[in-house]
Amino acid sequence: MVLLRVLLATMLVVLSAYTTIVITNHGWNLLPVFFGDIAEMVWPGQFNLDFSGFLVLSALWTAWRHHFSLLGLALSVVALFGGMAFLTVYLLAASYQVRGDARALLLGPTRANA
Repeated sequence: MVLLRVLLATMLVVLSAYTTIVITNHGWNLLPVFFGDIAEMVWPGQFNLDFSGFLVLSALWTAWRHHFSLLGLALSVVALFGGMAFLTVYLLAASYQVRGDARALLLGPTRANA
């Protein structure tokens, strides 16, 4: 679990630094570029479409882990739009809440204890 936490923290730091540089150089103009690449049917668009699938799965898993509760649904929206910035923080926090139990981390405490 320590290695997972180190990986998540590293990913968060690298992504935050990279995002800061991109925003500084290009502004907050993500959505037109993101969807524009998809509409152009080019390799960056293929990657964006593929990545969108991961965002949807991340959001669905987050809602499912919380039994589709109001909190789970709210977190799923953040997961959908927050991407790795959300998921790294969420998994880090959850890993401490479940005291490093990988089963509880993936399934949620209720399902892991059933």
